[in-house]
Amino acid sequence: MKNFLKLLNFELNRFMKLFIILLITIAVIQIAGTIILASSYMKRANNAVIQGGMTQHEFIEMYSTFSMMDVIHSLWFMGPIAIGVAALLFYVVFIWYRDWFARNTFIYRLLMLPTSRMNIFFSKATTIMLTVLALVAYQIILLNIEMTITKWIVPKVYRQDLRIVDLVAGSEYLSIVLPRGLAEFVIAYGLGLGFIVVIFTVILFERSYRLKGIIIGLLYAFIAFVLFGLPISLQILLFGNIYLYPMEVLIVQIVMWAIIVGVSLIISRYLLKNKVTV
Repeated sequence: MKNFLKLLNFELNRFMKLFIILLITIAVIQIAGTIILASSYMKRANNAVIQGGMTQHEFIEMYSTFSMMDVIHSLWFMGPIAIGVAALLFYVVFIWYRDWFARNTFIYRLLMLPTSRMNIFFSKATTIMLTVLALVAYQIILLNIEMTITKWIVPKVYRQDLRIVDLVAGSEYLSIVLPRGLAEFVIAYGLGLGFIVVIFTVILFERSYRLKGIIIGLLYAFIAFVLFGLPISLQILLFGNIYLYPMEVLIVQIVMWAIIVGVSLIISRYLLKNKVTV
């Protein structure tokens, strides 16, 4: 455990500078978008009321009130989230290849450490998951800041105040990033962890067998994807409908997820121990 924590701290420190840049980028774009959208709405409202002779009630009936939902459904908000997701997906791969292609091939020093090589695997996977969870918590903080900024710019008469839970419920994409309940949270991020483990296994296939490993790794990822969707797709193919209850489907898929993750860890351990050499 001590060696794992040291490796985890090392990996987190290596990613910290890039992660801080990512956080700043997300905050700047989202806050700027909130200010621009809220100010644009108020400019339109003031022009309509002061210059156009409309009453506040008439303007609201025609254009509706302003709320954070207008911000969330804009590119100003979803764009930075997409950037964050893309950056983390890139880092899932980069976290391994950086060690192989860094100066003096740093992976060799890692593999020669007096600890289980799976600690390297788990420290990298845990780093990704911790940064994902930190990004989610950061987004909740940003939402509160953006809601406050909206209240500063848009008067109450023109504004509809919503809770964060209402914003999540009203956004299909935000509900994926911020699941509403504990069960949904565990399922969503459990799937994310499974995805990371499978991608790590694909990378180790490539590092172990090079060109042949790419083919093997991609085939493995495809099989894992098919197996996970098998409980639903098999019913549709055979019967044209889903006969299992939702809870039964969930249980079967959890079992399939556990099998896929377990097999991936076994394969990764074998490759790290026997095929990836120094």
